[in-house]
Amino acid sequence: MKKVTLFAAGLLIASTSFGQWSLDKAHSRLGFSVEHMKISETDGNFKDFDVKLASAKSDFSDAAIELTADANTVNTDMEARDKHLRSADFFDVEKNPTISFKSKSFKKVSGKQYKLTGDFTMHGVTKPVTLDAVFNGTTVNPMSKKTMAGFTVTGIVKRSEYALAATTPEALLGENVKLRANLEFSKD
Repeated sequence: MKKVTLFAAGLLIASTSFGQWSLDKAHSRLGFSVEHMKISETDGNFKDFDVKLASAKSDFSDAAIELTADANTVNTDMEARDKHLRSADFFDVEKNPTISFKSKSFKKVSGKQYKLTGDFTMHGVTKPVTLDAVFNGTTVNPMSKKTMAGFTVTGIVKRSEYALAATTPEALLGENVKLRANLEFSKD
């Protein structure tokens, strides 16, 4: 019993020593783009996603980040294409309803530039990725009086590594999927 109490007390101390941040969904976007027929790019986003952020340092250099996105909410502003993206040809949302990312490190490179590494899971496949992040700073929201923080995260994943559209030739659909997240958080 004493070990359980000490463990619970340790968890309580750990959870209160980290700054917890909540995603401001009204001012955040999780998007992607992919080359189409080698002449243009098609953009999309996920309408339903959440990001949990915890950091004990004001520069976020120790941040722990977890993202989950509902693959069923993929949106390219064309319903027929979105339906196809939800099918077994692409995300296969019946078997793989969630896209996720769990950080392993958030390292400051210089100034506001960071490298974000972690495990990215899509289409039932998990691979390590390194993303570029920019810490856009903090401010106090004049309406809510809450401290806000902003980040822009970009990177590339290869669709073939996640068995996405495996039978679609690269001449039709590019191999590199560009990721872009504009994230705004409020301090809890």
